[in-house]
Amino acid sequence: MIKNIFFAIISVLSLNSQEKEPVSWSYEVNKVSNLDYEITFEAVIIDGWKLYSQFSPEEGSIATSFKFLNKNSDYQASETFDEDPYIVGYDNVFMMDLFYFEQNASFKQSVKLINKDLNQIKIEIDYSSCDDELCIFRNQTFNIILDKNKKIVQDDNVTLDDIKKYNSLELDLDKTSYNSYDVIQSSNYFEIFIFGLLAGFLALLTPCIFPMIPLTVSYFIDQNKLKYSSLISASLYGAFIILIYILLSLPFHLFDSLNPNILNTISTNVYVNITFFIVFILFAISFFGYFDIVIPSNIISGSEKKSEKGGAVGIFFMSLTLALVSFSCTGPILGSLLAGSLSSTSSGAMQLSFGMFGFGLALALPFTFLAFYPKYLSVIPKSGIWLKKLKVSLGFIELALAFKFLSNADLVEGWGILKREIFIIIWVVIFLMLSFYLFKNQANKINFKNIFAWFFLIFSLYLTSGLISSKNVRFLSGILPPEFYSIETKINDCPLGLNCFKDFEDGKRYAIENEKIILLDFTGWACANCRRMEENVWSKPAIFNLLDNNFIIISLYVDDRTKLSQDEEFKYLNKSGNVQYVNNVGRRWSLFQQINFNNASQPYYVAMIPSGKILTEPIQYTSEENFKNWLESSIEESTK
Repeated sequence: MIKNIFFAIISVLSLNSQEKEPVSWSYEVNKVSNLDYEITFEAVIIDGWKLYSQFSPEEGSIATSFKFLNKNSDYQASETFDEDPYIVGYDNVFMMDLFYFEQNASFKQSVKLINKDLNQIKIEIDYSSCDDELCIFRNQTFNIILDKNKKIVQDDNVTLDDIKKYNSLELDLDKTSYNSYDVIQSSNYFEIFIFGLLAGFLALLTPCIFPMIPLTVSYFIDQNKLKYSSLISASLYGAFIILIYILLSLPFHLFDSLNPNILNTISTNVYVNITFFIVFILFAISFFGYFDIVIPSNIISGSEKKSEKGGAVGIFFMSLTLALVSFSCTGPILGSLLAGSLSSTSSGAMQLSFGMFGFGLALALPFTFLAFYPKYLSVIPKSGIWLKKLKVSLGFIELALAFKFLSNADLVEGWGILKREIFIIIWVVIFLMLSFYLFKNQANKINFKNIFAWFFLIFSLYLTSGLISSKNVRFLSGILPPEFYSIETKINDCPLGLNCFKDFEDGKRYAIENEKIILLDFTGWACANCRRMEENVWSKPAIFNLLDNNFIIISLYVDDRTKLSQDEEFKYLNKSGNVQYVNNVGRRWSLFQQINFNNASQPYYVAMIPSGKILTEPIQYTSEENFKNWLESSIEESTK
């Protein structure tokens, strides 16, 4: 049990240490007779990783095990599967000989039915996998359908008709002729880290934290202890601050592991976005000084008492106390960081960890630095009215962000209340009010306050230029509503006015009739990186011409909440055996993407011909040069 818990913790901490799971599972069912079936599990193991045998020594890694969850009098089966011959070799992690598989492994078991009407068997697989440095522990449940042509009687939520609709989403794809075009995908990890770092520095300047810097530093340097001991304490204090904020992101890794699409679902959910809108309005009102958002006092006092213990434990609770008492100022900023990270449709949890690391690092730096170099304490400006003005300024920014979440809900639901022009006008008004607040009869003076005032005034004028031409504000692509979501009548609702379809079969028919290459564009109304690609990359003349002349774009919006007709709705069982409902357009296209391409992130681009031949390796958010080369490579491959 202890070993299982250990591996579970390690797994959470290492969820994103590799781009994909080390072990992927699939199963086949072979009907031997009316009552006898053979179930075969196939495991594909990526290079450098091991999957451990059912018979691996107990003192080593956790062995693979199979458990029949609904085993009763309905059927007979042994929970020990026949497996491929395993390798016996030395394991660097456990420093002993273990039994394991590399590359592939196969596990077989015979099942004899007693209840002839039984058509579903649930099997749980526990397994661990290691490379030369780390291990992961996983648990997967499979709902084995013995006969797909037979109505499922064990779970009447899923019918034969549902199964047929699910299977109809699977394309007959030819992936054997991938052009081995190597493209480096852009990552947002560095961007979100910098965003977190800047957010942390901003939080430092709030009234909740700034006055505490000299007091806390004095605590370390005034103690009756050796200098190196004080420096160690200050370093621990900074390290614990970073750790606390990183720990806040760990639950999202767990969510992402259970369901790769869950963060996308959360970020595009209309109720979540409306909730964020209301919360950020409250944050803004709080920053305007009407009330404070605070952690319950009993929690703070409990942390303060524990901070008095001394040693590393005491310093940890000192760091925790700082995080708790400063929440009224950091909460809104952290909310912005959280929302910005999870609105990414790719690796949202990992982005959040990078952002939290940057935020914690920014908070920790001054406390640690000034403990090492106390002479610089004298240059820190004293608290004053400028702190209040900064807090109010943050209130205006939170107000602007609130309308971004309302815009997400509006886009997903298609309400049409925050068209691009309306959104821009609202932001212009907010940032004009902010600049006037900062000037406040002192516009002729030169100081930091007025510098920021001029910045927001110029930013307001920049936004205003977007009402004249959308090209003027493409720097804000992904933040503003898309160009085609406009009050003005547009040629169509496709990016840049290009010819596109919102349904795969319709687009495929057009591609056949006009001899065009299909560009499958898995996108989302609330996908910021999708807008950045469309407005900053697709808009380049060379790329636009390639798209316009050679491709038919099929844009499949995974967050489209348009209801499916009753005849189109269906249910299916996911790998965990849970019933999932497909009742809107977005869920259908999201499942379509996962079934055919084993991917749940957006943007995601696939170049293919109507016959099902995939021309090049699918590509995601990337640079202008990479995308242009990818298009050209796809065109070249289509002529072969």
